[in-house]
Amino acid sequence: MAVGVSVAISTKPFYHHYHHHHYSSRPTPIRLFSPSIRIHNTLYGTKRKTSDTVRCVVEERKQGALVVEEKVGSNGVVIPQIPSERLAERLSRKQSERLTYLVAAVMSSSGIISLAILSVYYRFAWQIEGGEVPWSEMFGTFALSVGAAVGMEFWARWAHRALWHASLWHMHESHHKPREGPFELNDVFAIINALPAIALLSYGFSNKGLVPGLCFGAGLGITVFGMAYMFVHDGLVHKRFPVGPIANVPYFRRVAAAHNLHHSDKFEGVPYGLFLGPNELEEVGGLEELEKEINRRIKSYKASQ
Repeated sequence: MAVGVSVAISTKPFYHHYHHHHYSSRPTPIRLFSPSIRIHNTLYGTKRKTSDTVRCVVEERKQGALVVEEKVGSNGVVIPQIPSERLAERLSRKQSERLTYLVAAVMSSSGIISLAILSVYYRFAWQIEGGEVPWSEMFGTFALSVGAAVGMEFWARWAHRALWHASLWHMHESHHKPREGPFELNDVFAIINALPAIALLSYGFSNKGLVPGLCFGAGLGITVFGMAYMFVHDGLVHKRFPVGPIANVPYFRRVAAAHNLHHSDKFEGVPYGLFLGPNELEEVGGLEELEKEINRRIKSYKASQ
């Protein structure tokens, strides 16, 4: 049973000679590759959804490892053929990588959330065990938690532009290339940001007073931002693990589209931030491109259902 596969990946036209005797010997230009990615599986005249296959083929093409064979159909049209064995192997490997990262994300998130809840509860229970509520310390802790979470967006924007795309590009570059395996060198930055959060939480948890309370709040805010960043950036934008209904939230859809434009370099790397990425694009006149990218993501999401 033959399955016809047509692939469109590159923006450059591909020229091929017809070899069927009904066609003239003059080379006829055929645009097999176009900017949009299309794969049509025809089986008994019906189309089947192949979103995972599309992703697999694109990754293979990016890495220069895609092997395309050609087959002449009954109507004389040459159709590129993707070896099914290699495609199946690639799909299996991608699914395994996503599962590995998903397990790591769930385990780390569950552990961090549990520790954060317990530490907050026991710290304030310890503070008020004498019967007097330290209102200034409690207010300072929660206020700095919110402030640190918001401030991390601006810190991440600055670090992304001034460090990651500059002196630390040799590490961040792995995030702008096709990933081999479930992890990349750029993941080290998550660990680096976690170290001060752990130190602040530990100091604040072990000591009483306003200053330790502020340190505890700062560490808590950094932790909350890190978890939100992981789910939106790694899960929603780069699809390293499924995020469920988050993909349908309009605000997060705009954030994801804005970050995709960062990877396209259409605005010299802008936006460098994540959650305020749409605002950065507005400042450089990129709202039109943002809307186009949002519509593209919506169509892609619907096609994968």
